[in-house]
Amino acid sequence: MMEQSTHSQVKQQPDWLDQVIIRRLRQSDLPALEWDGEYTHFRAIYQNAYERSLMGQSVLWVAEHQGHGVIGQLFIQLDSDVSELADGSERAYLHAFRIRPEYRCEGLGSFMMKVVEADLVRRAFKVVTLNITQDNHKALRLYKRLGYRVTGPDAGQWSYPDHNGVWQTVNEPSWRMEKLLGE
Repeated sequence: MMEQSTHSQVKQQPDWLDQVIIRRLRQSDLPALEWDGEYTHFRAIYQNAYERSLMGQSVLWVAEHQGHGVIGQLFIQLDSDVSELADGSERAYLHAFRIRPEYRCEGLGSFMMKVVEADLVRRAFKVVTLNITQDNHKALRLYKRLGYRVTGPDAGQWSYPDHNGVWQTVNEPSWRMEKLLGE
């Protein structure tokens, strides 16, 4: 089972990228996902995702930069109530993919995606799905460059309990994308 990876396995990028390890999230990483308070409102989402990972329903990944801590995250849902997203055997759902702004557009996103996709192939998954907000043009270009294709629009409506237990509703018109693994 691949637990972590270093950047030396992909194309040479900035020197700092050689000091990044992609590994599974540990419970002690959960506070770091809040990014100094910017994402505190997602605390319950992160805790729930972690609990799902303990049951084998999700795999949570972080990018850790030596001396700088967690600088990226990417969650994979292996199973879902919505089988068109994740079905537990062939189709997985990618979400919560985030990289700290000062580390973006330097190859870290591609590096993380390659590690995660390789893990899914090892698990015999054949398709990865994701939703990307329609106005996130940089991420859309990244996904297309990595072989994802738009399969249609998604309303992008979802709700979650924030860190105070208050339900929040998000409306983000999105594109549904997918990639066939192993191509």
